Parts: sequence; structure tokens; C-alpha cells
Amino acid sequence: MVLHGLSATKTECFGQMIIKLTKTMEKEEAESYLHKKVENGEIVSPVLPEGIKNYLVDIDGTICDDIPNEEPERMATAKIYPDALETLNKWYEEGHLICFFTSRVEAHREVTEQWLKSNGFKYHSLLMGKPRGGNYHWIDNHLVKATRYNGKFTDLIEKEVTIEVFDDGHEH
Repeated sequence: MVLHGLSATKTECFGQMIIKLTKTMEKEEAESYLHKKVENGEIVSPVLPEGIKNYLVDIDGTICDDIPNEEPERMATAKIYPDALETLNKWYEEGHLICFFTSRVEAHREVTEQWLKSNGFKYHSLLMGKPRGGNYHWIDNHLVKATRYNGKFTDLIEKEVTIEVFDDGHEH
């Protein structure tokens, strides 16, 4: 249920009904968080509010059939992965940012936006031109978490894994 930007979810816990209200972040509000910020007279990088995630989500092979750029005629009819639609729209309704980050090229923007709209995906932004080839290793000055899509979208769970990091001179 969504009412004036608020989303209500009902769950039952130990016989008690719990209603959780969350604020849906529309594109305009998201952009206000992500543009020029000034603190103490200096321009600083924007930071999202506590608890808000900035999801970067691939398209081909992640939310729908894996269609290469060499076959753009198939993009308009790509088969959707229903669990992806349900999960991503849920995250959107919870107030998280959804950005599709795809290897599709700028020439495919219109067909991509139309496909996302006709299939009911809610999102804040679309970035075209992600490098192709996989085996990504993202280096950034902000916290980065990565989740490899392996055939099913669900709520995320916590799991301990080994990752590669820069040697900062501290004990491991």
C-alpha cells in the first residue's frame, strides 16, 4: 500500500500485527541527495541518509534474458525475471535508490527505457555503457558491496566471505 509517498507493510510477529511505514523516494528527492553538497564552505561528496541503499543493477542476464548489444532487435521483447521485478520494486518502495547500470550503449536507451516502463520497473536512473566482459573489481572511496546474481532475486542476507582489499599497513 502506498499513500502520499509512504509505503505500509504488515507482518505478524508472535501474534502481534506490526505495521512498518517507509517513505518512497521519488526521482526528484533522490536527485536532491546526489547533487552538490556544501559543508563549512567546501563542496563535499553527497552521502545518502542512514539505511538508504544505492542499488546498481545490471539488466541483461540479471533482470531479463541476456541479450548482447549486437542483437538490439531482441531488447524490446526480452523475457523478464519476475522475482527481479518484485524485489527491485519492493526496494524502491522501501525508499532505496534503484539505478540500472547496463552494458547497453546509448543508442539502446529508448528501447531500454520503454522496456523497463512496460514491464513495471520502478527506478531512479539508468546508466548506459558499463564495461563489457565481467570480472569487475570496483575501486571507490565510498563503501561498495557487491552481490552476484546467480539465478534468483530475493531479499539480501548477511554472509561472511573473503574479499580482496588494499594493504593499508594494518594487521589482517
